[in-house]
Amino acid sequence: MRSVEVATAARLHLGFLDLNGGLGRRFGSIGLSIDAFETRVEAAAGGAFRTLGYERARSAALARRVAERLRLDLSGTVTVVSAIPAHSGLGSGTQLALAIASALRRLHGVGNDAIEDARILDRGRRSGAGAALFARGGFVVDVGRGPLTDVPPVVTRLSFPEQWRIVLIVDPAVEGVHGEDERRAFAALPAMSAQSAGEICRRTLMQVLPGVAELDLDAFGEGVAAIQAILGDHFAPAQGGGRFTSVEVGRVAEHLRASGARGVGQSSWGPTAFAFAADSDEAEFFASRAREAAGANVSVRICAACNRGAAIEAFDPSLRGA
Repeated sequence: MRSVEVATAARLHLGFLDLNGGLGRRFGSIGLSIDAFETRVEAAAGGAFRTLGYERARSAALARRVAERLRLDLSGTVTVVSAIPAHSGLGSGTQLALAIASALRRLHGVGNDAIEDARILDRGRRSGAGAALFARGGFVVDVGRGPLTDVPPVVTRLSFPEQWRIVLIVDPAVEGVHGEDERRAFAALPAMSAQSAGEICRRTLMQVLPGVAELDLDAFGEGVAAIQAILGDHFAPAQGGGRFTSVEVGRVAEHLRASGARGVGQSSWGPTAFAFAADSDEAEFFASRAREAAGANVSVRICAACNRGAAIEAFDPSLRGA
């Protein structure tokens, strides 16, 4: 019997580039892989097909779709050993889907192709960042959807500064908008002004990307904060009227901003918020300030970027631990 294990990291979605669409493309995303949460999938050959662990029904549906499209003999066991928290703005759905697809590919001797898997599993509807981060980790920018786009292409991938840290603020009692509610929210929101979309693109190109490339946290943080302010105001009608989905998370985030934290914002639809620090000591300072302001339901943790893609390992279970 053979087995394959796939481990993939969570991601932060730092913002969309263009929700105006006047130039023929929409969306475009800024994504960062982080080491705070992990989805781990094991696929083992032999016996009738079954799923175990977290999200069994969803995992079974994903595995069947992959097997059908790649013409694989679906048998054996798929186990989701650990899972990134769902509907928290951390990319859980895409990472789970791609982890299952990659495990089945390796188990059946089919070459890895995260972009094709995103296409098969419909995970590139608005962003190509999730597939790119699964494959390589780091910091990426994709350029959204045009009339001929399948999965939005990533045009920039940088290693994120190893010494920088991210403070996460998480409210497990709140879920971000997802599924059909997300589709309705996008349909109901007005088009962003060309001026606002242009400002986001300018900040991305002239502050965020140079900040990462030149280890300039001030420039990076200023750019991210400005982008988040524009997007937070745009999405506010769909998330309770504010820039943050969770009122408690928003309050803590504002406290961090006032304390000098850089690049404060919300990942995707939230409720997870983030702030950036120059190193571990500064991150500990901001985390302590956040915990002082956080209510009982809000957790605070420190993480780093993950500059590598998913780990995919094949092994013989009988020899494991020998």
